[in-house]
Amino acid sequence: MIRHLVMWRIQRTEDRTKEENMMETKARLMGLSGQIEELKAITVGINFNPSDAAYDVVLETNFDTVEDLNAYQIHPKHEAVRDFVRMVATARVVVDYEI
Repeated sequence: MIRHLVMWRIQRTEDRTKEENMMETKARLMGLSGQIEELKAITVGINFNPSDAAYDVVLETNFDTVEDLNAYQIHPKHEAVRDFVRMVATARVVVDYEI
């Protein structure tokens, strides 16, 4: 099984507060559940740790194979969510590993 973890720092935009963008990011990511065949599990968390080192939103997804992860990456529904997150994120880190 492949686990894909991503964390973002989120910013305020003209039309939304930082907190609203965090919640919208979570909602859009969770909306992928059941929409992409290769995506076996998805969890999205909102940070409550006030540390400057902390990120704001974390995504944890599971896939059967690396090929399934790659198919998810280019799926149009994932790309639409990714485009939104790119507009509200200021930083991103990612880890992919086998469990």
